Amino acid sequence: MPSRSTAFGIGGRHDGDLRDRLAVLDILLFMKSPFPGMDPYLEAHWRDVHARLISYCADALQGQLSDDLIARIEERVYVESEDTITRLISPDVRVVEHPSSRRTHGSAGGAAVAEPLLFEMKVEPTTERYIEILEANGNRVVTAIEFLSPSNKLPGEGFNSYRQKRREFHASDTNLVEIDLIRSGNWRDVFGPLLVPAKFNSTYRALVRRATSRDVGEYFPIHLREPLPNLPIPLRPGETDVVIKLQELIDKAYANGRYDRTDYTKPPVPPLQGDEIVFAGELLQSR
Repeated sequence: MPSRSTAFGIGGRHDGDLRDRLAVLDILLFMKSPFPGMDPYLEAHWRDVHARLISYCADALQGQLSDDLIARIEERVYVESEDTITRLISPDVRVVEHPSSRRTHGSAGGAAVAEPLLFEMKVEPTTERYIEILEANGNRVVTAIEFLSPSNKLPGEGFNSYRQKRREFHASDTNLVEIDLIRSGNWRDVFGPLLVPAKFNSTYRALVRRATSRDVGEYFPIHLREPLPNLPIPLRPGETDVVIKLQELIDKAYANGRYDRTDYTKPPVPPLQGDEIVFAGELLQSR
């Protein structure tokens, strides 16, 4: 059987780049998730996975755009209220005072009482990244691309901020692409007033809204049992859509994040539901 190098016609000194690309391909194949599409275990590491998806997606888009369009990574910043902090933010904690230098604790009976450390809980603003395709001249936003995070789907300031930004996009001449690859939260609260028949329910989903047809949403159900789809990304009227290959992005994030070290003997967070539990169990047992 011919080697991979022979099969691809590698043999000269000018084939180094191709060798490098094939080496990367070998790594991706070796470190591929056991799931055929989205790996539900990645949601527990969503900050890292989300950052990688945004970066890889912007790079993949840039190679498909004409010279007068630019794919840029933008940021949205907000601070959650106290009742949602524990659910959405990992706060920084620092010791601000040791009580023994301040006073001595005691009781009415004179017995010594354990002294506490005093902590200050400092909540940092949450930063979410998304992609905008801009016109090079004038920076008009042609298309916005969002990979949803838990904060976008759970009650709190992140949800409110995202809904407001979403309304602004819908009222403008900007196309909006929303990709939901997490199971936390209620996606119907985010995508409302979109009504999807029950027979099209799915684990994940994507929604494309074109500025040229604001009243029509292109809904893409994404199932746990299937590879992730290639999604159309609309540009300006009359221009051909470019494409996001979701599976390639997730595979790259999985490999580069070394998620091949994931402990698949434990259930994912959040846990799977219904027949997805059976599917995942059988899939992982067959590894």
